[in-house]
Amino acid sequence: MASFDYTAAGHVTVDVLADGTTQPGGGAFYSALQASRLGLRALVITRGRASEIEHLLAPYAAELELQVQPAQHTTTLQSSAADATAAQRVLAWAGQLDPPAVVDSEILHLAPVAHETGRHWHGTARFIGLTPQGLIRTWNAIGERMRATELRRDQLPEHLDAVVLSDRERACCGVLFDSARAPAGRAASGDGGARTDGAAARPLVAVTAAHRATMLHHPPAQPVALEVPRVQRVVDDVGAGDVFAAAFFCALADQSTPRAAAAFANAAAAVRVSAAGADAVGTRESVEHRMRSAARA
Repeated sequence: MASFDYTAAGHVTVDVLADGTTQPGGGAFYSALQASRLGLRALVITRGRASEIEHLLAPYAAELELQVQPAQHTTTLQSSAADATAAQRVLAWAGQLDPPAVVDSEILHLAPVAHETGRHWHGTARFIGLTPQGLIRTWNAIGERMRATELRRDQLPEHLDAVVLSDRERACCGVLFDSARAPAGRAASGDGGARTDGAAARPLVAVTAAHRATMLHHPPAQPVALEVPRVQRVVDDVGAGDVFAAAFFCALADQSTPRAAAAFANAAAAVRVSAAGADAVGTRESVEHRMRSAARA
């Protein structure tokens, strides 16, 4: 048995809001928290000031294991408005994760915020997922976010099972839709890892679009559109994509079909945006209840 069910690698961030208050952020945090609330043993591999990150995540200490690589700073992001991710500035950067990370997990989720994850790691993971937003963001010398750049093939792990990105990121991620992209394997180990089952398949790509349909791309099949549950009032959507990714990867790793996994992930995202902050990340019971409500509707 692997040491963990779900390992998320990426920076836990200090998010500075418009009113000067701070909260924890980063895809690794939100996705691992969702995995934990689905009943999985979850680990976050991150980098920064250990005391600062441990204090920031103290309310979630019973839910998450932490592996913090020491750095002079913790990655700190500032927004000019509570939901204005496009206006984020980088006030501090923790640097790249020390390569290669050592993994012993059923699921490995590479969740970069700002170019901190590499394509190589040691250990074993049965399922490998990626949220590439942190690989396509660019900032200038004073930390202002300027534009998105094209995702490169040499930024991707050698083997990849599934990817989640937003429709805003789709234009920069053409390599994921390229017929020549590298195959994926359901089991991996070693340098990032060699397939152990001999399988060869293209990674499944889910493209989210807020209240609009989620698109599933898994050639040679045609793209599939899945409607998302209606949310009467969106309180905030911070981390919603990461929550979707975690639920999606967990369901796929548990042998759900892509359609069923996406429906489960859409329900998890709907639960998240219906209330405020990380405390709104749902349990398995609340996600399944939302799925049943959506089916009745």
